[in-house]
Amino acid sequence: MWLNRASLFTFASITLMSCYSPSVNAVDSNKEASKETSNLASADKLFTVTPEKRITYLQFDGQIEATKAATVSAQTAGRILKLNYDVNDIVPAGSALLEITSKEQGAGLAAAEAELAQAQARNIESQAQFKRYQELFPKGAISKGAMDEATANSASSLQAVTAANAKLVQARETLNYTTVSAPFSGRVTERFVEQGETVTVGQALYAGYSTENMRAIFQLPQRYRQLVNENTTISVELASGLRINSNQINPYVFLQNASQSYQVRINLPQTDLAVSPGEWVKVFIADTAVKQIVIHSQAIFQRGDYTAVFRQHNNKLVQTQVRLRKIDNEQYVVEAGLMAGDKIISDAASHLLNTANSGE
Repeated sequence: MWLNRASLFTFASITLMSCYSPSVNAVDSNKEASKETSNLASADKLFTVTPEKRITYLQFDGQIEATKAATVSAQTAGRILKLNYDVNDIVPAGSALLEITSKEQGAGLAAAEAELAQAQARNIESQAQFKRYQELFPKGAISKGAMDEATANSASSLQAVTAANAKLVQARETLNYTTVSAPFSGRVTERFVEQGETVTVGQALYAGYSTENMRAIFQLPQRYRQLVNENTTISVELASGLRINSNQINPYVFLQNASQSYQVRINLPQTDLAVSPGEWVKVFIADTAVKQIVIHSQAIFQRGDYTAVFRQHNNKLVQTQVRLRKIDNEQYVVEAGLMAGDKIISDAASHLLNTANSGE
């Protein structure tokens, strides 16, 4: 009897527990559903991605080059006394790059000055004699031959002065050549000589480029030649990702023999960015208009090579990996990962911050 009562009590307890357990599970399930709903409701604004008609761009590899570059050569012979600049230095326009011995050039200048003085003295004498003969010849005091000789000496002495002046100018320039000056402000890229070395006329001394004016050059296949004619602006993307628009486009009208393509030069506007010759860039030319899904950079979550957005799926937000193509510094074209009608978070960073603060 006691055993039957104990068994009955045990059975009743198990029955009560089994009746209570489903109510607990139901409460937990409602909490989870409420949590998901509140998570979605507290997130940043959602927006629906829809394809829009946008211009597509053709991409080409280009390279930066200086609009103004030069190699400075020696214009006189001599030994190098002093080198004022080295590779990578910034040189103001007109600054002395190097100095060459000037004794021989100085002696040449002195000789030219003496020759000019001598020519001027002879010219004064011949002009005076010519003037006297002009007064005496009508009176018959001198012969026709003497008058002709005086006339010739007058003209010859004038030409001698002109020649002496030219030699003096040449001698001064030769002396000035002993100090080699920068033709424009820029950066030194090569130095071909050392101090104490003897140089000859025409020998290369320095090479450099102007940092003020840059341009991008690229090879354009024949089939895209018309696009350059139709576009008034071309975009150049630097290695930093910044894009520069330029309307100063200069396509060659003849083909390059090696590549059978047109070379195009794009003059870049003045900028404070450090751009150096030889840098590789990307050139974008507008093509045709097609429908594309475009999202703002704020909606993108990126860690290393992983790129994703937060997409709404079954009343939850899930990370969805996407493949993007950059349009400019703020907009991207979605090439894979999203479809028309998908809803994504407009600000991924704010969503991550809100999630972290809420402890979810």
